[in-house]
This record gives sequence, C-alpha cells and structure tokens, in this order.
Amino acid sequence: MKIIETNLKDVLVIEPNVFGDHRGWFMETYSYAKFSEFGINLNFVQDNQSFSAVKGTLRGLHYQLNPKAQTKLVRCTKGSIFDVAVDIRGNSPTFGKWFGIELSDKNKKQLLVPKGFAHAFITLSDNVEVQYKVDELYSPENDRGIIWNDPVINIEWPNDITPILSEKDQKAPLLKDAENNFNYGE
Repeated sequence: MKIIETNLKDVLVIEPNVFGDHRGWFMETYSYAKFSEFGINLNFVQDNQSFSAVKGTLRGLHYQLNPKAQTKLVRCTKGSIFDVAVDIRGNSPTFGKWFGIELSDKNKKQLLVPKGFAHAFITLSDNVEVQYKVDELYSPENDRGIIWNDPVINIEWPNDITPILSEKDQKAPLLKDAENNFNYGE
C-alpha cells in the first residue's frame, strides 16, 4: 500500500497493492494495521455506496459539522469520477484551497478526506458506483454544503461536462456564507 501526500495537509491518496493473474485481481482496500503504520488511526463506523446513472452527476460539496464531522475514505468501484476535497478549516494556511484526483475502477486509487474538508465528485462516465467509509454516522441536523462552483474556491472541474445537480446542491451557499465550525489545529 502506498500513501501519497497532497497539497492539502492530511488529504491523502491511497494506492492499494493489486495482485493479478489470469483469473483476475485481488486488493486490500482497507487495513487498520497498515493504515496505523502510516499514522492513520481511524475507527470507521459506516460504509456508504452511491450509484449515478449519467455522466456529469455532481454530488457535493458536502460535510458535517462538529461534533458529527466525518473523515471519508472514498473509492470508485465502477466507472470513474473526479473527486475533490476542499479545506474549510478556519485559520488554515490552505483555507479554501482544493485537491482533485480521478478515481476509477481501473486505477483503484482512494482518497482520504479528513474532518474539516468539504467533499464532492463528478462522474466522468455513465453507470458509476462510489463506495466510501466514514468514521461518524450520518447526522441530518449537522449536514451542510457549499456550492460546487464557488468562484473563491475555483475548482477546475472537467470542462467538457455539464453538471447534473440535486436541488439541495443547487441551493448550497458560497463558502463565505456556509455554516462552519472547523478550526485548523483542533
């Protein structure tokens, strides 16, 4: 397993070891022991899966407020996505900055999105399945969002795709207006 740091502290790309032969392949997607070796000590409590039928489906930018904030370990098990994490921790030197990566069933990469970051993805193909682990249960009363195209964040989404959004995501506020109780270093 390979852990790759990104431009955002604590946002990590995970590259599992994939073992293949004429029958197919095998990989370990998560191991508490191996993650702990890298200083990643998480207690995942829920697995989630989404299906998006159409290329261009955009989900996010989502996060949960403290004390129900979530760390997510995201992977794409069918098709491909452009996955994004945005630093929303007050006083962070990278506040409002983002990191994006393609996750797919072919490259088998995963993205670790810590508490204090908003998360979103856009599908790059039809019939996409995304699975992710979280270390806190879903809490509707703490569920928040930021508009996907906030000009201050300025995410460089794939420009050949017109996003398909939920009503909730269409109405999300700008970063400057979003409720947020994260502070850098806490």
